[in-house]
Amino acid sequence: MISYLTGTVAALQALPNNRWLLILEVNHIGYELQILPRSLSTFTIGVSTQVFTHLHWRDDQQSFFGFLSPAERDLFRQLIAVSGIGPQLALALLDTLGIQDLVQAIVSSNIRMLSRTPGVGAKTAERISLELRSKLAEWRHQSGLMTSAPDAAPVPAVQEDVEITLMALGYSTQEIMEALRTVGQYSTLSKSTDVELWIREAIAWLSRD
Repeated sequence: MISYLTGTVAALQALPNNRWLLILEVNHIGYELQILPRSLSTFTIGVSTQVFTHLHWRDDQQSFFGFLSPAERDLFRQLIAVSGIGPQLALALLDTLGIQDLVQAIVSSNIRMLSRTPGVGAKTAERISLELRSKLAEWRHQSGLMTSAPDAAPVPAVQEDVEITLMALGYSTQEIMEALRTVGQYSTLSKSTDVELWIREAIAWLSRD
């Protein structure tokens, strides 16, 4: 399995149904990777870049997909493991909502938000949320986050959703604990039960220079 490729952007090609192909030249070999339309502005022809990859096998056909981060690639893999969700629908979910809003919609079982994606009806959205939320919760448990709550953490009803979302976005256990400990000291946040506010403040702190 190829985890990532680093090379020069050779071309960007439009495909039918709002799909885009990145041609990445690595050691004189051109790799075709399907990418999210929302990531187009990140790539510049002639400029070196790193792309995290997933190779999808179906019968005798191989498709290569490229992502901007390991978290984006890993969420794509989680999505295609859900019954009835193929690579194109997984890409559409990521492209329509973006990784942060998609994770929050899954964790909070926001069926209306998930259903914004073309091709995703209410039943499919419910299945995505049911299957992936349980996997993300198990992942959180295995990480050890449940065994210790940081000082000034969110109330228990909020903490699980906040931690699951941050983990799915690629942050480590230590980073999450430190972020919640720090932002939880804000007087305006300490007693809040607003999951999105906690996530937004934690990400802002984690993204600081």
